[in-house]
Amino acid sequence: MNLNLHRNARTTPAIRQELRESTKSERELAREYNLNRATVRKWRRRATGEDASHRPHRIRATLSPVQEQVVVTLRRTLLLPLDDLLAVTREFIHPAVSRSGLDRCLRRHGVSNLSALILQPEGETKPVKTFKDDAPGFVHIDVKYLPQMPDAAAHQYLFVAIDRASRWVYVEILPEKTAANARDFLRRLVEKAPFTIEKILTDNGKEFTDRFCATGEREPTGRHLFDQGCADHSIEHRLTA
Repeated sequence: MNLNLHRNARTTPAIRQELRESTKSERELAREYNLNRATVRKWRRRATGEDASHRPHRIRATLSPVQEQVVVTLRRTLLLPLDDLLAVTREFIHPAVSRSGLDRCLRRHGVSNLSALILQPEGETKPVKTFKDDAPGFVHIDVKYLPQMPDAAAHQYLFVAIDRASRWVYVEILPEKTAANARDFLRRLVEKAPFTIEKILTDNGKEFTDRFCATGEREPTGRHLFDQGCADHSIEHRLTA
C-alpha cells in the first residue's frame, strides 16, 4: 500500500495507529511520544493514518446552465467586449470563471462575435445608438426575462444597470419584475454606484412607470414606487419614447 508521508512528518503510520487506539489522555501520549498535544489530538480524530493532502482544493470554474443564460443575456444586452464581460461575470455571477471558459461559453451560444451582435437586423443601415461621452451619473436600467431552467421552480428576471459614460455595470437576478423590486433595485444601485446618479433612463414597463395606466394618462403621475424612489435620491427619471 502506498502511503502519503510528508517530508516533515513527525509520526509514522504505526505511531498514528497507536495514538488512535490508545485510551490514555492527550497529555500522557504527548509526553510518551514526544509530541505536542495538538498533534496527538489531530491523529486521534483522523480516520486513517495517512497524511492529508496539502494541495489547494480545486475551485469549480465552470458556469452552470443558469449562469450561462445570464452571461449570454448580458452579452446581448450590454454588448460588452470579452474582457469587460469577464469582469462583470466575476463580480456578479462566478468569481472563479476563466477568460477561456467564458469565451467557450459565448461560442457555444453563438454570441462570440460582438460585431455581428451590433449589426442592425434585416439589412437596416440605421446606426446603433452608442452611449455619449458624458460624465458618470446617467444610468440606463433594463430588465430581461431569463428562461426557466429544468432545476428551477420558476423563471427569473435579470435587472441590469449600466452607466453611459464609464460603462460601470450593476446586476441582480430577481424573481419578479414588480414595481417594488425595481424600487429596491434602485436603492441598492445607488448604494453600490461609485458616483452620484443624476439621471436614469428606463423603458415604459409597469415596473418603472405608470405612464400608460388604465386611466389613459400619457404622463407619469409621480406616485409610482420607482418614481418615488428616484425622487428620494434626487434622480431625474427619463423614459424612452
